[in-house]
Amino acid sequence: MPQRLFIDIHIVQTVPPSNINRDDQGNPKEAIYGGVRRSRVSSQAWKRASRHHFDALALPADRATRTKRLTGELTARIARTAGLEREEAARIATALLAQLGLSRGKKPGETAYLLFYGNAQLDAVAALVADRAADLAALKDRDLAKAVREIPVAETFKTGHPVGVALFGRMVADIPALNVDAAVQVAHALSTHETQLEFDYFTAVDDQNEQEETGAGMIGTIGFNSATLYRYATVGFEQLRDNLGADTEMALDALHRFVESFALSAPTGYQNSFAHRTRPSVIAVVVRADQPVNLVSAFEEPVLPQAGIQASSARRLAEEHITAGHMWGDTPLLTLVSHAFAEHEPRTKDTAEALNQAFGESVAFPDLLMALRRGIASALEDKR
Repeated sequence: MPQRLFIDIHIVQTVPPSNINRDDQGNPKEAIYGGVRRSRVSSQAWKRASRHHFDALALPADRATRTKRLTGELTARIARTAGLEREEAARIATALLAQLGLSRGKKPGETAYLLFYGNAQLDAVAALVADRAADLAALKDRDLAKAVREIPVAETFKTGHPVGVALFGRMVADIPALNVDAAVQVAHALSTHETQLEFDYFTAVDDQNEQEETGAGMIGTIGFNSATLYRYATVGFEQLRDNLGADTEMALDALHRFVESFALSAPTGYQNSFAHRTRPSVIAVVVRADQPVNLVSAFEEPVLPQAGIQASSARRLAEEHITAGHMWGDTPLLTLVSHAFAEHEPRTKDTAEALNQAFGESVAFPDLLMALRRGIASALEDKR
């Protein structure tokens, strides 16, 4: 019987000319892999895009926020719930958060680093003083600090984690007790083939130019490339369940939301200039009981352009999955796939057959999500 469950998500996705994740020079991020230059999108960029995707569909209380302005956020809640002036609410918020021992940032009212918390968690902290806020506001600073010392602020941040914190974790260097181990690991997306950096030279014309003025009002360049990307993430279901208070149904909902959002989201860099939003051509999900397995080695030898990059990348992924299974002699608990390659089309038949052999018959993405939920629930029943 499986003691652990890991859900691997493998995605092949083609993006047109774009600059969705730029480096310190303003150009698309890159990496050397297999001896050639590849397009790269950082894991942080896609995690943020995924989080914003599922937060947009959630109620405000179920969302997570990452900010240095924790004091200001708590101040606003106390002022609203207790009917205090902002200055009075700020004194109480500062006193409450002081017991956490957070390092101060360079700007007043800011912490030294971003803190990731649930909106409902901060609402709960504000509720701890809602019925006595006026009395607390009347105290001097020293007395106020003593009065809030026993209020369980840290304990409130340790429970009731929203999906974002449960999935991606929280690191608080000053206060290890507030740390939350991430249930998700996300790899840097890499192009399956060699890429070249290109530049778009643009001009902008001033609409109010006089007739005799022929020059541009602005000129510049934007770096871009286009790529077929291999994207990978893995979810440790037991860690996710623990982060959500051992609630299995909540963990299944969170897994559903993450797989959906990871597949459908995209970083937004220069999106107005390139309109780069596409959907994946392959989404394969593998449920394992041993360990996560990233299949990026399928693309160590870069796919060649003349072979049809998207279809060749999909076939490489399928072949790598089958080869790895034969080599190690392990059988996943469940494999699912949704892809855009039709078996009845001569152009895509070979690719569809390879994917179906590796991961099973292709299903619509909503059906994949439902089958994944049923499969995880079944595996959990087998553990009992």
